[in-house]
Order: sequence, then C-alpha cells, then structure tokens
Amino acid sequence: MKFLDFAKIYLKSGDGGRGCVSFHRAKYVEFGGPDGGNGGKGGDVIFEAAENLNTLIDYRYQQHREAGNGRGGAGRDRSGLGGNDLILKVPVGTQILADDKETVLADLTKTGQRMLLLKGGDGGFGNAHYKSAANQAPRHFTPGYKGRELVVWLRLKLIADAGLIGLPNAGKSTFLASCTAARPKIADYPFTTLSPNLGVVRLGGRRDGTSFVLADIPGLIEGAHEGHGLGDRFLGHVERCRALVHLIDGTDEDVAKNYKTVRKELKAYGGGLVRKQEIVALNKCDALDAAEIKRKKAALRKVSGKMVYEVSAVAGKGVDKILSLIAGKIR
Repeated sequence: MKFLDFAKIYLKSGDGGRGCVSFHRAKYVEFGGPDGGNGGKGGDVIFEAAENLNTLIDYRYQQHREAGNGRGGAGRDRSGLGGNDLILKVPVGTQILADDKETVLADLTKTGQRMLLLKGGDGGFGNAHYKSAANQAPRHFTPGYKGRELVVWLRLKLIADAGLIGLPNAGKSTFLASCTAARPKIADYPFTTLSPNLGVVRLGGRRDGTSFVLADIPGLIEGAHEGHGLGDRFLGHVERCRALVHLIDGTDEDVAKNYKTVRKELKAYGGGLVRKQEIVALNKCDALDAAEIKRKKAALRKVSGKMVYEVSAVAGKGVDKILSLIAGKIR
C-alpha cells in the first residue's frame, strides 16, 4: 500500500428535507385540519480515528464526500427520514487542517476518538407546525436548511514514542530492523527510505517488560527545509516523539559537520524538535578502529555537548544500551 500522509478533500453535510403542506381528509371528519409533517435533518460529517489504518491513501482517489440529505415530510404528521451521516475513518494521529494548511480544526490522537466537523441542515417545518387559534388552516411551510460545505486538508503525524533522525545512509533503517520486527528497505545508496516506517521495540519479558514505538523517517540533507532531497515534510512524524535518536555515520570523515547539518534543519523546521531529548550515537563502529572511534566521538561530544554512544546496528553492538536509554527518557 502506498504511504500517503497529506490529502485534500471537499466535504458537504446533508441538506434538510422540506416541510409538507397537507390537510387531513377522512369520512365523517368535517374539519380535518393541517397534518403536514416536518422534513428530516441532513446527515453530519464526522471524523473517526481508526486503529487499523496507517495511511490516507483512501482520500487520494475519492476527494469529494457528501453526507445524505434529509427526506421531505408527508401527510398524517409524518416526519421525513434523516439523512445518513458521513463517517470518515482516518489513522490515529491525523490532523484536520483548514484550507490555509495552518489552522488546526481537530487532532485525532486516540483510537475511537470522534469529531463532528459539519452539522447537517435542519429539516423544514410542515404546515401542522404553524397551526394556531388564529390560523387553523395554514398553508405555510419552510424548506429544509442547506448543509455546509468545507475544504479541508488531512495531515497524518505518526504516533511514535521515539524517532530516528540523521543524514541519508546513516543506518537508521538497519537500526530499526535490528531491534524490531519491521523490515524496511535497506541498501547502500542514499534515500533508500522514501516514507516513514514504524516498529515496536520490546524490552524484557512479556509480563514485566516494557515496549515502545520507534519511527524511522527518510534522511535529511542540507537545505531540506528549502525542498532539497526529500525535503522536511516527513519531520512532522517525529513531532509527537518524546525522544530522538540522532545516528551519525561513523565512516564519514567530518561527523561534526553532519551533526550540525541535521540540527540546522530541525531548527529551520520548528515544531519544537530542537528542544526534544536527544541521544547521539556514532553508528557503523564495526568498520572503525579504536583510535578513529575515539577521535570522532570527541568531535561529536564537542559540537553537541552530549554524551556520544558507540553503535553498530549491523553487528548489534551497543543497540541494547541505546534502547534502554530511550525507554528511560520515555518514562
């Protein structure tokens, strides 16, 4: 299934049904009086967060959605049938944005959470509603009220406890595959990961152990906030993370520059990413000798001001320690 995290849709709630003009006619009833029923209410537009969805691909090919219209009233005081509600199921973590792409109308972060976005139009009154002592045979009715129309953007931000960030080919997908059951695409060229991947990390036993969700997003390059490479559009998926693991490719010569490049893109993006708890890890240490590891760790420690950990996702070296650190920061 193609991953889609941004979609534009056109919505309309149902129109209300019109009221009815009718008079009761029956044998032996000289003055039957008005008995026109009211129209039915139009259907509402409701969003619901569903657990078994992880993409907005359903809204890519069907962008116009309408709720059902209410039926008109009928004689014998019969009210019209209400229109069917339009219930749109979206993945957990979906934001509903106004047409300006900035104003957040709703943020669905829990399974089963619902949000009434557009209310259907009310049904009109039939002539029975207007009967009074002064007007015992009204012929007046009201048409149903029109439903509302709205253009919205849907933006998916994955729900994850921790996120992996770094330049392309830093080993993020390999790290995710080494500690979870996820199987992202892994290759020796940049931008192998074209969409975010999620995996569940389990530490300890099933009964007394802990677990958390780890997200791997496509790599950043210099100028990502200006649209270079794959841009920074996928950074929204780590906005909800409580901790970030910054992986640095140890085989690159200037690891300090690589670190500063990613941090610069996080700052340019905003969203509070630079203020999140960060774990700095020097990856691919299995390809380095002890002296080179020591030199590059010192360079990273100087530029980041944080403790730097040795990791080899391929060999499994240092992975468990990083996972324990993540679990501690999440707690």
